[in-house]
Amino acid sequence: MKCLSCHSNITTEVTWRTFFYPTSMKICKLCNHLLPVISGSRCLRCSRRSDVPKCIDCLQWEKFPGKDTLKCNYSIYQYNEFMQDIITKWKYRGDYELGYIFKNACRTHFRKMMQTTAKTHLAIPIPLSVERQVERGFNQAEMLAQFLPIPKAAYLQRVTSEKQAKKTRSERMESANPFRLKKPINKPVILVDDIYTTGTTLRHAAKVLIEHGCPEVISFTLIRS
Repeated sequence: MKCLSCHSNITTEVTWRTFFYPTSMKICKLCNHLLPVISGSRCLRCSRRSDVPKCIDCLQWEKFPGKDTLKCNYSIYQYNEFMQDIITKWKYRGDYELGYIFKNACRTHFRKMMQTTAKTHLAIPIPLSVERQVERGFNQAEMLAQFLPIPKAAYLQRVTSEKQAKKTRSERMESANPFRLKKPINKPVILVDDIYTTGTTLRHAAKVLIEHGCPEVISFTLIRS
């Protein structure tokens, strides 16, 4: 088997465990080592590396009454140049298969996140606009959601295609809500997306869900930038 990132051969040590349970790794040890897993102390609200329980970003959100609709976010990785290259190939250049390098990490960290809750959640991926879906050929959030061992559903629809990447933090936080709900929901939800930057997109989605009967919204994201 070849690494989906560098295309080198993936070698696995032969043990009784690997003999009976063959590895499903899609990335070599070298490339996997370059992916910066968040370790040590983190903000309990957004997963940013932090020595205090609540980081400055989350304190800022508390200054916007009624907008902090997201209970918490759990992210797996930090952003670095190697991760940026992976995301560019996967998300913007249409290398769908490359997303499978995150499958094992998503499952492992999802179990870690769910140790703190006994509720039965529904996974809802953040949707793309029709325009973005056509451009990319797939929704990366939907792919990540498929890795999670809980029911999935597409309750949200994006009604605008406005890009957030070039906006300042304050412009993002003040932006109009781009989502609408297809039908009411009364179950707790885990929103799934690739990157948490300011958290605006996730909070917009959470607001729509809560306004229509959802009792709780948390999020699971691949990267905390």
